[in-house]
Amino acid sequence: MSDLPQSVRIREVGPRDGFQNEPEVIATDDKIALVDGLARTGVKRLEVTSFVRADVIPQLADGPEVLDRMDVPDDVAVTVLIPNEKGLDNALRQRERFSEVNCFLSASETHNRKNVNRSIEESLSGLERVIGRARDEGLRAEGVISVAFGCPYEGAVPRERVWDIARRLRDAGAEEIAFGDTTGMANPLQVRSYFGEAREALGPDVELTAHFHNTRGQGLANVLAALEGGCSSFESSFGELGGCPVPKGATGNIATEDLVSMLHEMGIETGIDLDAVVAMARRAQEVLGRPLGSHTLVAGPVDWHA
Repeated sequence: MSDLPQSVRIREVGPRDGFQNEPEVIATDDKIALVDGLARTGVKRLEVTSFVRADVIPQLADGPEVLDRMDVPDDVAVTVLIPNEKGLDNALRQRERFSEVNCFLSASETHNRKNVNRSIEESLSGLERVIGRARDEGLRAEGVISVAFGCPYEGAVPRERVWDIARRLRDAGAEEIAFGDTTGMANPLQVRSYFGEAREALGPDVELTAHFHNTRGQGLANVLAALEGGCSSFESSFGELGGCPVPKGATGNIATEDLVSMLHEMGIETGIDLDAVVAMARRAQEVLGRPLGSHTLVAGPVDWHA
């Protein structure tokens, strides 16, 4: 374990990536309470909402109100998802409420068209402008590449294509590149070599982030492989909320409490209070009125004194 990082950075994405893929529309007051609670678990990066059209993602139509009314400590970096320049225009009306933007596209043409109805080149050209403008506003920018490990429509995704997309996002000003296993197709052997190659392709200054889904139960195994490959930044969703709207069945981000539990058991620091995250997942369960999928939520944190 000596070659593994001593600490990792985790961005909690449940309030955006989780809520938007749930069938229920969560009441605004409940969202705000969950956001405020998550912001006090020790999480230092929190993705709160998106500026996607309300008719496309009705679950997040109240995003501006959530941003306006939330009470998040100053040391927590708030992220919002920006799909295009119009979304950025809308977000900038609340510029003082967030510090990071997340811009996304897919690594396959088919998934990108099904997800945002654009070609990869159309998405990239638009996001280059979005990232440039965001940086001019003093915002930190993350570029997320969906289906980076495999596409449910096209199968294997050539790594060089992913690196080409990532280089353009980097050159536009993205300080962080996240590689998304959006439909849970990655495997640990594939992941172990992935981040070393990404580092070689992108240079030393870009933060490399892993965004795994647990669709097929391999999420935490992929986290371990990513750690072994040199990755020390992850995104996760409390309660294992979320998934991907296309295709059907692509459910389940890795659960923040499962990720934190595993890392702490391995002696890797996160700065996050595991009991506090579990408490927030239980609260989300109550709000939704149904059980959620995380293992730690069901079994509880490990108690060595039991």
